Amino acid sequence: MQRVLDHIDQHLDGDLDLETTSRVAAFSKFHFHRQFAATFELSLHRYVQLARLKRAAGRLTATAGMSVTDIAMEAGYDAPDAFARAFRQRVGQSPSAFRKSPDWAGWLVAFGPLDKAKSRLMQIIFEPSDVTICEVSPTPVAMIEHRGERATIPDTRQRFMAWRQAAGQGPETAPSYMVFRSEREPAIAADYAMDLCVEAPHPVVPNPQQVVAGMIPGGRCAVLRYPGNTNNLEPAGLYLYRDWLPASGEEARDFPLYCRRRLAPIPGLAAHEVVVELFLPLK
Repeated sequence: MQRVLDHIDQHLDGDLDLETTSRVAAFSKFHFHRQFAATFELSLHRYVQLARLKRAAGRLTATAGMSVTDIAMEAGYDAPDAFARAFRQRVGQSPSAFRKSPDWAGWLVAFGPLDKAKSRLMQIIFEPSDVTICEVSPTPVAMIEHRGERATIPDTRQRFMAWRQAAGQGPETAPSYMVFRSEREPAIAADYAMDLCVEAPHPVVPNPQQVVAGMIPGGRCAVLRYPGNTNNLEPAGLYLYRDWLPASGEEARDFPLYCRRRLAPIPGLAAHEVVVELFLPLK
């Protein structure tokens, strides 16, 4: 099942029918569709459809030069009107309306089943050897603060992406960071706090998105690479705090846990894959 989800993520433009995916899983095609649904509480067809629609939503907001028709074709629809109906039914907005003014709270609800499905199986086991200690140089960043409920994160991210595009700081040119200043699910949802950052070697000028200059301090850090891009680093963070730190004899430094996402040429990874590393600052 892990191989199947990875295969789907990496081949959204390919043939993801029952024959292909059951072969990837090494399951009989006569049983695989029931096994998939029993595991993820989504049918294979529904999972693939949601994954393609989620990518399409990203295309609508991040690629202004890509037409809705092209995005519809990429998502596997023969006609834009069929894509528009499916998108509206799932997200609550037409593709054009979403591109102009995305309802990120609706987006979060629409594609929550994907994250929920993945979390059912992705029980990754970490070992002490997965953690390395390194000296990190101080990193000047451009940052935007998110304060408030997690459901509004996409709106903050959209403002940040608008600034990055205008500043020429795309994901292919500079690593991005998330600094976690609160727990993932605080008792009061409005207390959630996190900073979105990108390496910024040049000064940050005043801007309407309220992106400001910041600094990720240098020093020793425990670094745990997460296998694959994810929106939930909680299992990795729990491992560092609950298991690794007490056994290591190290002491945490007075700076929050943070992660770095980057596109990098690493052996064994496709060029488009994202490397996610979690940093625990140490004294």
